[in-house]
Amino acid sequence: MPKLSIAVPHELGKEEATDRVKRFAEKINDRYQDQAKGVEHAWEGNTLSYSFRTMGMSFKGAISVDDDAVNVDGELPFAAMMFKGKIESSCREELTKLLA
Repeated sequence: MPKLSIAVPHELGKEEATDRVKRFAEKINDRYQDQAKGVEHAWEGNTLSYSFRTMGMSFKGAISVDDDAVNVDGELPFAAMMFKGKIESSCREELTKLLA
């Protein structure tokens, strides 16, 4: 599967950035509950593992929070490759707002 990798720098420190990502993950889950099915996520330390299905495609990956950046790594189904640029820019934009 093709890979997705995004790094968004921040100056919040690991604890504050992790708290913001946790709250954001819950909001996203609520906002898209009708569109995303089989949503699973679990925190282990400062890393959130996730998986979900939407529009007949399965997505999975991890979001890790470091002292100075939030990193999103995931696998994209081949059918989503034509949207890779849009997915990356949307994720980067949302995370940049979140971490500002």
